[in-house]
Amino acid sequence: MTAIELVLAMLLAVVLSGVIVRALPFSLPLPILQIALGGVIAGVLHHGVVLEPAIFFLLFLPPLLFLDGWRIPKDDLFRDRWVILQLALGLVVFTVIGAGYLIHALIPAMPLAVAFALAAIVSPTDPVAVSSIASRAPVPKRLMHILEGESLLNDASGLVCFQFAVAAAVTGTFSMRSASLTFLWVALAGLAAGVAFTLAVTVVQHWWSRRFGEESGSSILISLLIPFGAYLLAEQLQASGILAAVAAGITMSYTDLSGRSMPNTWIERSAVWSTIQFALNGIMFVLLGEQLPNILSAAIAAMANETHHPRWVLAGYAIAIAAALAVLRLIWVWVSLQINLRRQHRSESQVGKVGWRLLCAISLAGVRGAVTLAGILTLPLLLPDGSAFPARDLAIFLAAAVILISLVGASLGLPALLKGLDVPDDSARVQAEDQARAAAARAAVKAVKQAENELLEHADADDPDIAANAASRVIEVYQRRVHDGTQTASDAQRLCKADAAERVLRLAGLGGEREAILALRRQRKIGDETARKLTREIDLLESRYR
Repeated sequence: MTAIELVLAMLLAVVLSGVIVRALPFSLPLPILQIALGGVIAGVLHHGVVLEPAIFFLLFLPPLLFLDGWRIPKDDLFRDRWVILQLALGLVVFTVIGAGYLIHALIPAMPLAVAFALAAIVSPTDPVAVSSIASRAPVPKRLMHILEGESLLNDASGLVCFQFAVAAAVTGTFSMRSASLTFLWVALAGLAAGVAFTLAVTVVQHWWSRRFGEESGSSILISLLIPFGAYLLAEQLQASGILAAVAAGITMSYTDLSGRSMPNTWIERSAVWSTIQFALNGIMFVLLGEQLPNILSAAIAAMANETHHPRWVLAGYAIAIAAALAVLRLIWVWVSLQINLRRQHRSESQVGKVGWRLLCAISLAGVRGAVTLAGILTLPLLLPDGSAFPARDLAIFLAAAVILISLVGASLGLPALLKGLDVPDDSARVQAEDQARAAAARAAVKAVKQAENELLEHADADDPDIAANAASRVIEVYQRRVHDGTQTASDAQRLCKADAAERVLRLAGLGGEREAILALRRQRKIGDETARKLTREIDLLESRYR
């Protein structure tokens, strides 16, 4: 089978996974099914993918991390910045030390430096895996934003710890001073590269658009290339390309506030990115499943040669390490929560209000994914003296097993832990949204009146009321929106019911319009171009109400 056929088979597996998940009578996590389909590809087609970690990082991680950074709510990210930093930095170091010594004690045949390397690469959570699990679990919004922020930032700390642990295993030396300076450079230079590259590209793009006009296809293609450019620039500077892609996405969200792009470009760009996100997310999990048979067979051979333990011990090692990671995460979250609450001068009785279920959910939500798999595969094959790198196959298997266990545990455990959990309403956010709608409506009324005056100045003498009548209808819609923010509680409930009824009626009307237009096209009473134009207008209106 050629590489192109294999890629097509994986894309087909991604499509089938979505179809099968919706058709099953029970709830099955999408990533688990995609991993299973990847195993089917490896077993049935007997053709594996030689996964080059550097190429994997370049093709998959930049666009996905860029998109996560682009779409994550920035206010929530900065509001919980200290909690996120504690998880992204402190928890990683705590996990590397605790899990590293545990792995070495559990598997004496694995040298301590290799155990630290394994602990380092399984310490960062994966934003893609977290998002995939959260889409099917009732995760509170604030908790989800914290988990996303953590997974976006902890890759750099985990990979730096992994890099120095591997260096210690190869050379037998380690320098804390050198490691600290390297981490600062990797993180700060990576963030700066992502911000600088994105700002430079957007400034040039906006200048070109003002001078020569904007074409939506070019704008979308530029947005697709930005994460790769930021990643490659950071890698040339020997900084974190992962953080550069995240910083590029966050910067892109702020450049969008200029409002210079055409609405049509925004809509098309969102659709393109959603498709890419779905495809790359799925392919990553299919690739993981496709790699598992070879990883398992190599680990079994390593166990037979190095430890002489039976095969089932492999599963025990994997479960013990995954459980240790969850316990270490739980301890760190509980301790950091205590510190944060005391810092805010709250009484100890309020600490219990967080609830054990939420604490367990935060611990269980530490899902590992693509970064762990790609990182562990970069372990060198040989030491400088030409001997084999110790316990390499075993470390790769344990990392892959931790990914699977964390995915299954979060997929099955999070819905049960979070079911019926009382989450306080974000009244401040709702109030801010209502105020923003009212402010936008007032600005719209003012703009409509100004446009009405301009139309009246150029109106025909025979039709003086056309502009006035049209303006009154438009202003009436916006004035209702302004007054909606000042309704009483009972009026607000009635308004919500009225909005729901209007939504149903609007959708029914748009559906009737679409059927009529398609019928006219089938009868050849209108052409393709007219049908596409009219159905697109209906689609845009329908997307608003859906």
